[in-house]
Amino acid sequence: MKYIDLHCDTLTVCRDKGLRLKDCGLQTDFTKLKKSRCAAQCFAVFTEGGAAERFGDYLAFYCGQTQINDGLVKPVLDYSDLESCIRGEKTGAILTVENLAFIGKDIARLDKLRDGGVRMASLVWNYENELAYPNLKFEDGVPLFAERENRGLKKLGAEAVEKLDSLKIIVDISHLSDGGAEDILKERTVPVVASHSNAAGVCGVCRNLTDGLIRKISDCGGVVGVNFCVDFLGGDGGREMLLMHIRHIINVGGEDVIALGSDFDGIPENPDLKDCTAMPELFDFLSSHGVGGAVAEKLAYKNFARVFKDVCG
Repeated sequence: MKYIDLHCDTLTVCRDKGLRLKDCGLQTDFTKLKKSRCAAQCFAVFTEGGAAERFGDYLAFYCGQTQINDGLVKPVLDYSDLESCIRGEKTGAILTVENLAFIGKDIARLDKLRDGGVRMASLVWNYENELAYPNLKFEDGVPLFAERENRGLKKLGAEAVEKLDSLKIIVDISHLSDGGAEDILKERTVPVVASHSNAAGVCGVCRNLTDGLIRKISDCGGVVGVNFCVDFLGGDGGREMLLMHIRHIINVGGEDVIALGSDFDGIPENPDLKDCTAMPELFDFLSSHGVGGAVAEKLAYKNFARVFKDVCG
Protein backbone atom coordinates (compact mmCIF):
# COMPACT_ATOMS: atom_id res chain seq x y z
CA MET A 1 0.00 0.00 0.00
CA LYS A 2 1.13 3.53 -0.77
CA TYR A 3 1.70 5.68 2.30
CA ILE A 4 2.74 9.16 3.45
CA ASP A 5 5.06 9.56 6.45
CA LEU A 6 4.61 12.91 8.18
CA HIS A 7 8.02 13.13 9.88
CA CYS A 8 11.61 11.97 9.62
CA ASP A 9 14.92 13.58 10.63
CA THR A 10 16.97 11.88 7.90
CA LEU A 11 17.65 15.10 5.98
CA THR A 12 19.27 16.71 9.00
CA VAL A 13 21.29 13.61 9.91
CA CYS A 14 22.56 13.17 6.35
CA ARG A 15 23.65 16.81 6.06
CA ASP A 16 25.40 16.69 9.43
CA LYS A 17 27.21 13.42 8.66
CA GLY A 18 28.05 14.14 5.02
CA LEU A 19 25.83 11.34 3.69
CA ARG A 20 23.66 11.16 0.57
CA LEU A 21 19.88 10.93 0.77
CA LYS A 22 19.73 8.36 -2.02
CA ASP A 23 21.52 5.53 -0.22
CA CYS A 24 22.68 6.70 3.20
CA GLY A 25 21.83 3.37 4.87
CA LEU A 26 19.84 5.09 7.62
CA GLN A 27 16.26 4.26 8.60
CA THR A 28 15.03 6.21 5.59
CA ASP A 29 16.61 7.06 2.25
CA PHE A 30 15.35 7.56 -1.31
CA THR A 31 16.14 3.98 -2.36
CA LYS A 32 14.43 2.42 0.66
CA LEU A 33 11.41 4.69 0.25
CA LYS A 34 10.88 3.48 -3.32
CA LYS A 35 11.17 -0.14 -2.14
CA SER A 36 8.59 0.49 0.60
CA ARG A 37 6.09 2.06 -1.89
CA CYS A 38 6.15 5.42 -0.15
CA ALA A 39 3.93 7.98 -1.88
CA ALA A 40 5.52 10.90 -0.02
CA GLN A 41 7.98 11.44 2.81
CA CYS A 42 8.06 14.60 4.90
CA PHE A 43 11.71 15.58 5.41
CA ALA A 44 12.23 17.83 8.42
CA VAL A 45 14.88 20.50 8.73
CA PHE A 46 15.68 20.26 12.43
CA THR A 47 17.68 23.01 14.11
CA GLU A 48 18.19 22.63 17.85
CA GLY A 49 19.48 26.14 18.29
CA GLY A 50 18.62 29.50 16.78
CA ALA A 51 21.17 29.87 13.98
CA ALA A 52 19.33 31.10 10.88
CA GLU A 53 22.21 30.21 8.57
CA ARG A 54 21.82 26.53 9.48
CA PHE A 55 18.41 26.50 7.83
CA GLY A 56 19.99 27.81 4.64
CA ASP A 57 22.60 25.03 4.73
CA TYR A 58 19.95 22.33 5.12
CA LEU A 59 17.76 23.85 2.43
CA ALA A 60 20.63 23.93 -0.08
CA PHE A 61 21.48 20.31 0.75
CA TYR A 62 17.86 19.20 0.31
CA CYS A 63 17.50 21.01 -3.03
CA GLY A 64 20.74 19.51 -4.30
CA GLN A 65 19.84 15.98 -3.24
CA THR A 66 16.36 16.10 -4.79
CA GLN A 67 17.72 17.54 -8.03
CA ILE A 68 20.39 14.89 -8.59
CA ASN A 69 17.88 12.15 -7.73
CA ASP A 70 14.96 13.43 -9.80
CA GLY A 71 14.45 9.96 -11.24
CA LEU A 72 13.47 8.73 -7.78
CA VAL A 73 11.89 11.69 -6.00
CA LYS A 74 9.71 14.68 -6.77
CA PRO A 75 9.53 17.77 -4.54
CA VAL A 76 5.91 18.34 -3.50
CA LEU A 77 4.86 21.99 -3.56
CA ASP A 78 1.11 21.69 -4.13
CA TYR A 79 -1.64 19.09 -4.14
CA SER A 80 -1.23 18.28 -7.83
CA ASP A 81 2.38 17.26 -7.09
CA LEU A 82 1.25 15.07 -4.22
CA GLU A 83 -1.53 13.51 -6.27
CA SER A 84 0.91 12.61 -9.04
CA CYS A 85 3.19 10.88 -6.51
CA ILE A 86 0.28 8.90 -5.05
CA ARG A 87 -0.62 7.73 -8.56
CA GLY A 88 2.89 7.40 -9.97
CA GLU A 89 6.29 5.82 -9.36
CA LYS A 90 8.27 8.70 -7.85
CA THR A 91 8.35 9.34 -4.11
CA GLY A 92 7.16 12.78 -3.13
CA ALA A 93 9.48 14.83 -0.93
CA ILE A 94 7.71 17.32 1.35
CA LEU A 95 9.99 19.82 3.08
CA THR A 96 9.10 20.65 6.69
CA VAL A 97 10.68 22.46 9.62
CA GLU A 98 10.95 21.15 13.17
CA ASN A 99 11.54 24.08 15.53
CA LEU A 100 11.27 27.65 14.27
CA ALA A 101 13.67 28.98 16.91
CA PHE A 102 16.04 30.13 14.17
CA ILE A 103 13.69 32.93 13.09
CA GLY A 104 14.31 34.64 16.44
CA LYS A 105 11.95 37.61 16.76
CA ASP A 106 11.73 38.25 13.01
CA ILE A 107 8.38 36.87 11.82
CA ALA A 108 9.14 38.16 8.32
CA ARG A 109 11.65 35.32 7.96
CA LEU A 110 8.71 32.95 7.58
CA ASP A 111 8.14 34.32 4.06
CA LYS A 112 11.39 32.66 3.01
CA LEU A 113 10.12 29.28 4.21
CA ARG A 114 7.27 29.20 1.72
CA ASP A 115 9.54 30.41 -1.08
CA GLY A 116 12.05 27.69 -0.15
CA GLY A 117 9.45 24.95 -0.48
CA VAL A 118 8.51 24.42 3.19
CA ARG A 119 4.93 23.18 3.55
CA MET A 120 4.73 22.29 7.28
CA ALA A 121 6.42 23.77 10.37
CA SER A 122 6.43 23.40 14.15
CA LEU A 123 7.14 26.23 16.57
CA VAL A 124 9.34 24.47 19.10
CA TRP A 125 11.38 21.37 19.95
CA ASN A 126 12.35 20.31 23.49
CA TYR A 127 13.49 23.73 24.71
CA GLU A 128 11.73 27.06 25.15
CA ASN A 129 12.27 29.64 22.42
CA GLU A 130 10.92 33.10 21.49
CA LEU A 131 7.66 31.58 20.23
CA ALA A 132 6.55 28.87 22.61
CA TYR A 133 7.14 26.35 25.38
CA PRO A 134 7.72 22.65 24.70
CA ASN A 135 5.67 19.84 26.21
CA LEU A 136 8.80 18.52 27.91
CA LYS A 137 9.89 19.88 31.29
CA PHE A 138 13.33 19.45 32.83
CA GLU A 139 14.63 19.43 36.38
CA ASP A 140 18.42 19.78 36.77
CA GLY A 141 18.74 18.74 33.14
CA VAL A 142 16.65 15.59 33.59
CA PRO A 143 13.47 15.28 31.47
CA LEU A 144 10.24 14.90 33.44
CA PHE A 145 8.24 12.70 31.09
CA ALA A 146 5.32 12.27 33.53
CA GLU A 147 4.61 16.03 33.81
CA ARG A 148 2.75 18.20 31.32
CA GLU A 149 3.40 21.84 30.39
CA ASN A 150 0.33 24.09 30.49
CA ARG A 151 1.85 27.45 29.58
CA GLY A 152 0.39 28.80 26.36
CA LEU A 153 1.81 30.43 23.27
CA LYS A 154 3.95 33.51 23.59
CA LYS A 155 2.73 36.61 21.77
CA LEU A 156 5.27 36.07 19.00
CA GLY A 157 4.17 32.46 18.68
CA ALA A 158 0.58 33.49 18.10
CA GLU A 159 1.79 35.89 15.41
CA ALA A 160 3.84 33.11 13.83
CA VAL A 161 0.81 30.81 13.65
CA GLU A 162 -1.23 33.55 11.98
CA LYS A 163 1.60 34.11 9.50
CA LEU A 164 1.97 30.38 8.73
CA ASP A 165 -1.75 30.20 8.03
CA SER A 166 -1.53 33.14 5.63
CA LEU A 167 1.41 31.48 3.86
CA LYS A 168 -0.52 28.20 3.53
CA ILE A 169 2.05 26.30 5.59
CA ILE A 170 0.62 23.52 7.78
CA VAL A 171 1.02 24.19 11.52
CA ASP A 172 2.58 21.19 13.31
CA ILE A 173 1.91 20.98 17.07
CA SER A 174 4.15 18.02 17.93
CA HIS A 175 6.51 18.99 20.80
CA LEU A 176 4.32 21.98 21.70
CA SER A 177 3.06 22.49 25.25
CA ASP A 178 -0.53 21.54 26.04
CA GLY A 179 -1.29 25.21 26.68
CA GLY A 180 0.20 26.24 23.35
CA ALA A 181 -1.72 23.55 21.50
CA GLU A 182 -4.93 24.65 23.21
CA ASP A 183 -4.29 28.25 22.15
CA ILE A 184 -3.86 27.21 18.52
CA LEU A 185 -6.85 24.87 18.50
CA LYS A 186 -9.33 27.25 20.15
CA GLU A 187 -12.18 27.81 17.67
CA ARG A 188 -9.83 26.79 14.86
CA THR A 189 -11.15 25.94 11.42
CA VAL A 190 -7.85 25.46 9.55
CA PRO A 191 -6.50 21.89 9.96
CA VAL A 192 -3.38 21.37 12.07
CA VAL A 193 -1.11 18.34 12.28
CA ALA A 194 0.65 16.60 15.14
CA SER A 195 3.22 15.07 12.82
CA HIS A 196 4.78 12.54 15.21
CA SER A 197 2.78 12.14 18.41
CA ASN A 198 0.97 9.26 20.11
CA ALA A 199 -1.88 8.90 22.62
CA ALA A 200 -1.35 9.74 26.29
CA GLY A 201 -4.34 7.53 27.00
CA VAL A 202 -2.20 4.52 26.05
CA CYS A 203 1.23 5.71 27.22
CA GLY A 204 1.14 8.66 29.60
CA VAL A 205 4.32 10.50 28.64
CA CYS A 206 4.12 14.24 28.00
CA ARG A 207 5.12 13.88 24.34
CA ASN A 208 1.84 12.07 23.70
CA LEU A 209 -1.49 13.84 23.15
CA THR A 210 -4.33 13.97 25.64
CA ASP A 211 -7.75 12.80 24.46
CA GLY A 212 -8.94 16.40 24.60
CA LEU A 213 -6.25 17.52 22.17
CA ILE A 214 -6.92 14.60 19.83
CA ARG A 215 -10.60 15.56 19.69
CA LYS A 216 -9.78 19.20 18.96
CA ILE A 217 -7.33 18.23 16.21
CA SER A 218 -10.09 16.09 14.72
CA ASP A 219 -12.65 18.90 15.08
CA CYS A 220 -10.58 21.25 12.90
CA GLY A 221 -10.00 18.56 10.28
CA GLY A 222 -6.42 17.84 11.30
CA VAL A 223 -4.46 14.61 11.73
CA VAL A 224 -2.19 12.84 14.22
CA GLY A 225 0.83 10.95 12.85
CA VAL A 226 1.64 8.01 15.12
CA ASN A 227 5.29 7.90 16.23
CA PHE A 228 7.35 4.68 16.17
CA CYS A 229 9.54 5.56 19.17
CA VAL A 230 9.55 2.71 21.71
CA ASP A 231 9.54 5.12 24.67
CA PHE A 232 6.40 6.86 23.41
CA LEU A 233 4.61 3.66 22.42
CA GLY A 234 5.03 2.07 25.84
CA GLY A 235 5.13 -1.60 26.75
CA ASP A 236 7.52 -3.48 24.50
CA GLY A 237 7.20 -0.74 21.87
CA GLY A 238 6.32 -3.20 19.12
CA ARG A 239 3.63 -3.32 16.47
CA GLU A 240 1.00 -4.41 19.02
CA MET A 241 1.58 -1.21 20.98
CA LEU A 242 1.43 0.87 17.80
CA LEU A 243 -1.90 -0.80 17.03
CA MET A 244 -3.18 0.18 20.49
CA HIS A 245 -2.34 3.83 19.83
CA ILE A 246 -3.97 3.72 16.40
CA ARG A 247 -7.16 2.21 17.81
CA HIS A 248 -7.24 4.68 20.70
CA ILE A 249 -6.78 7.72 18.45
CA ILE A 250 -9.52 6.47 16.11
CA ASN A 251 -11.84 5.77 19.04
CA VAL A 252 -11.30 9.28 20.40
CA GLY A 253 -11.12 11.36 17.22
CA GLY A 254 -12.56 9.19 14.45
CA GLU A 255 -10.96 7.48 11.48
CA ASP A 256 -10.30 10.77 9.65
CA VAL A 257 -7.72 11.92 12.25
CA ILE A 258 -5.20 9.07 12.05
CA ALA A 259 -1.96 9.17 10.05
CA LEU A 260 1.69 8.01 10.19
CA GLY A 261 4.67 9.95 11.55
CA SER A 262 7.51 7.49 12.09
CA ASP A 263 10.23 9.89 13.33
CA PHE A 264 12.78 7.67 11.60
CA ASP A 265 16.40 8.71 12.22
CA GLY A 266 15.20 10.79 15.13
CA ILE A 267 14.58 7.69 17.27
CA PRO A 268 16.54 4.59 18.30
CA GLU A 269 15.84 1.54 16.16
CA ASN A 270 12.53 -0.15 16.92
CA PRO A 271 13.08 -3.93 16.45
CA ASP A 272 9.57 -4.33 15.00
CA LEU A 273 9.83 -1.27 12.73
CA LYS A 274 13.53 -0.92 12.10
CA ASP A 275 13.32 1.21 8.95
CA CYS A 276 10.90 2.30 6.24
CA THR A 277 11.17 -1.03 4.39
CA ALA A 278 9.13 -2.51 7.26
CA MET A 279 6.06 -0.52 6.20
CA PRO A 280 4.50 -3.19 3.92
CA GLU A 281 4.73 -5.72 6.75
CA LEU A 282 3.15 -3.18 9.11
CA PHE A 283 0.15 -2.76 6.81
CA ASP A 284 -0.22 -6.55 6.57
CA PHE A 285 -0.15 -6.73 10.37
CA LEU A 286 -2.71 -3.94 10.77
CA SER A 287 -5.02 -5.54 8.20
CA SER A 288 -4.87 -8.89 10.00
CA HIS A 289 -5.86 -7.09 13.21
CA GLY A 290 -8.88 -5.24 11.88
CA VAL A 291 -7.31 -2.05 10.47
CA GLY A 292 -7.63 -2.66 6.76
CA GLY A 293 -9.59 -1.51 3.74
CA ALA A 294 -10.83 2.08 3.72
CA VAL A 295 -9.56 2.82 7.24
CA ALA A 296 -6.06 1.61 6.35
CA GLU A 297 -6.06 3.85 3.26
CA LYS A 298 -7.03 6.86 5.38
CA LEU A 299 -4.27 6.04 7.86
CA ALA A 300 -1.72 5.40 5.13
CA TYR A 301 -2.19 8.51 2.97
CA LYS A 302 -5.71 9.81 2.41
CA ASN A 303 -6.14 11.76 5.64
CA PHE A 304 -2.91 13.71 5.31
CA ALA A 305 -3.43 14.21 1.57
CA ARG A 306 -6.76 15.88 2.43
CA VAL A 307 -5.09 18.18 4.96
CA PHE A 308 -2.34 19.05 2.48
CA LYS A 309 -4.91 19.94 -0.16
CA ASP A 310 -7.00 22.01 2.25
CA VAL A 311 -4.07 24.01 3.64
CA CYS A 312 -1.38 24.12 0.95
CA GLY A 313 -3.58 24.14 -2.14
